[in-house]
Amino acid sequence: AVVSTQSTGNSALGSLLGIFVSPVLILMTLGLSGDVPFLKIFLQLCGTVLVPLALGQWIRPRILSWMEEKKPPFGAVASFTLLLIIYTAFCDTFSNADISLPPTELFTVVVMVIGCQATLISTAFLLSNSSWCQFRRQDTVAVVYCATHKSLTLGIPMLKILYSGDPNLSLITIPLLIYHPCQILLGGLLAPKLRQWMLNDKPLPI
Repeated sequence: AVVSTQSTGNSALGSLLGIFVSPVLILMTLGLSGDVPFLKIFLQLCGTVLVPLALGQWIRPRILSWMEEKKPPFGAVASFTLLLIIYTAFCDTFSNADISLPPTELFTVVVMVIGCQATLISTAFLLSNSSWCQFRRQDTVAVVYCATHKSLTLGIPMLKILYSGDPNLSLITIPLLIYHPCQILLGGLLAPKLRQWMLNDKPLPI
């Protein structure tokens, strides 16, 4: 959402759609053994992600004038909270004594994650910018970021809910822990180029 906003894109629905779409994609890709309690998973995700999001959207316009006057450091608090979530996620994953991941396999995962993200970004841009989609350029930017980015603040709770009690949970979270900093790096590099592409109405500078 941050890099989409920096690129002048629309990002309001990204997190909301992720609550519904991501669990289905995760279960289709990685799978779960036995019966999958979809209703229980959905209710837990709503309580963990959707309720705080809806509450924040409801409170924000009611305290907007106070926020503009007092200017509380919500940005710093949000950044610190995100950093804390990333730190605890790394600690939970790599402090697990049962993890056995050789350096060569970890390097392979890093290369695959970077390649996967680059492919997804390129595909999302080409499809959303095609003539049959008829998206505005700011919507294309939103598609590029919202369709390819996954935040730890949503991904880690989602994985913990979907794979609660799974001994391989730490291994399952490793690609996301790699994906998150890679998306920040690639997204940050692309943001000024996409912004220039939109504002100047010229071909994308690569």
